[in-house]
Amino acid sequence: MPVYDLWCPDCKYREEFLARSILSSFPSCPHCGKTLKPRVWRFAFHKSLKTIHEESGEPEEAHKNPDYYKDPRNIGRWVEKKMSQMGVEMPESIKEMIRAAREGEMPEPLKDL
Repeated sequence: MPVYDLWCPDCKYREEFLARSILSSFPSCPHCGKTLKPRVWRFAFHKSLKTIHEESGEPEEAHKNPDYYKDPRNIGRWVEKKMSQMGVEMPESIKEMIRAAREGEMPEPLKDL
């Protein structure tokens, strides 16, 4: 069910409207009777972690992309890769910091960098 953010261009009345389906016409303003207009909002496009990693490149090539580590989802990729290559189990505390960074929270030791 779509939620519309509707507004009246005349009296500036605004309301959110939950519709059971996509609307082809919109309700009238309860104050002045003019037809309410939908406001246009940005939308989000979510990429998979795999797509983000493919677009960012390999950790060994991070020097080619100055914004590589500005995206917290890339934090820990080199460590994960190297530990996997060596067959070493990553400590849970490190895994947790990497998970938190990928969800948008910078690890405490990196916040001031």
